[in-house]
Amino acid sequence: MAVTPSISQACTRLVYHGANGQVITARSMDWKSDIATNLWIFPRGMARTGEVGPNSLTWTSKYGSVIASGYDISTTDGLNEAGLMANVLWLVESEYPKYDQSKQGLTIAAWAQYVLDSFATVQEAVAALEKEPFTIVTDNVPGEKRLATLHLSMSDASGDSAIVEYIGGKQVIHHGRQFQVMTNSPTFDEQLALNAYWKQIGGTVFLPGTNRAADRFARASFYVNAIPKDENPNRALASVFSVIRNTSVPFGITTPDQPNISSTRWRTVAEHQRKLYLFESALTPNTFWVDLRQIDFSPQGGKVKKLDLGLDQDHTFAGDATASFREAQPFKFLGLPM
Repeated sequence: MAVTPSISQACTRLVYHGANGQVITARSMDWKSDIATNLWIFPRGMARTGEVGPNSLTWTSKYGSVIASGYDISTTDGLNEAGLMANVLWLVESEYPKYDQSKQGLTIAAWAQYVLDSFATVQEAVAALEKEPFTIVTDNVPGEKRLATLHLSMSDASGDSAIVEYIGGKQVIHHGRQFQVMTNSPTFDEQLALNAYWKQIGGTVFLPGTNRAADRFARASFYVNAIPKDENPNRALASVFSVIRNTSVPFGITTPDQPNISSTRWRTVAEHQRKLYLFESALTPNTFWVDLRQIDFSPQGGKVKKLDLGLDQDHTFAGDATASFREAQPFKFLGLPM
C-alpha cells in the first residue's frame, strides 16, 4: 500500500538535561483534526496482544504507565512507573518490513505501549529491540486512506535517549544522550545533518522560524540547551514548557502549499525523577499533571482508569488531576482483522 500525500502529523520531541540529574521530556502533538486523545492509567499485569492475527506478539505488562491515546485505539505518548517515556511521531519516509509471519507481529498502534509495559530504561529497551523480536505492522489512519507511518523515541530518568525508525524496511536505532530532539521528515540522519549547519551559524545570531520540521528541530536543539539549568525543578519545568511552546504550530493555521504542517493540538511534559506527567491542551487555559507516585499500579489493587479530555481536549483541569481519573474498560489497539 502506498502512502498518499496528505496533511499529516508534525510533532516535536525534546529531552532536557538539568541540574542535579533532572531530566524532562516534552513533546507536541500536531494534527489536522481532533485526534480524540484521552489520558489512561494502565496497571502492571495486563495481558497484551499484538493484534495482527494468529502470530501476534503477546506479553504481560511489567510496569504500570500513564499514557495519552490517539482515537482511543493507540498509545501516542506516555510515562511508566520506572521513569521511561515513549513517544511516536509522524515520519512519512517510514517503510516497514513485509509481515510474512516469520516473526511475531505487533500493531504499530501498540508500539509505544509495548515499550512502556516492558522496560525500565532506554538501554534495556534498545537491547531488546536490536534483536528485532517482532515485525511492526501498520494500517490506515482512522478515517483516512493512508498508512500510519511513525518513528519512536524513548528517554529515561538517566537522560538516555533513543530514536527508532524503519527506513527501506530496515530498523535503524540512534542511541545516546546526545539525541535530544526529534521532529518529522526528513529521516533522523538528515535532521542531524541539517542541524549541524545551524550550529555553525549559532542560535544567538539567527534561527529558522518556520513551522517546517527541520526548522523546529533547529530551534528545539538550540533552546533546550540554552535555557538555564535551574536548581528549582518547577522553574526548569517552566523553561522546558517554553521551548516546546516555541516549536509548536499556531492553532488553526492553514498552509495550502505545505500540507504536512498541522496545528498543535496538545503538549506533554514528563519529569522523570518526580514521575510527573503534565498535559496542556491548545484549547484550555490550564496546564495540569498526573503524579505517578500516587497511583496504585499493582496487579492486585491497580485499576484501568481514564481521564476524559473531551472533544478537542477542551475539558478543563488544573493542578494535580490524578484523582480525577475514573475506572474504565481498556481500549482495544487497532490492528489487522482477526
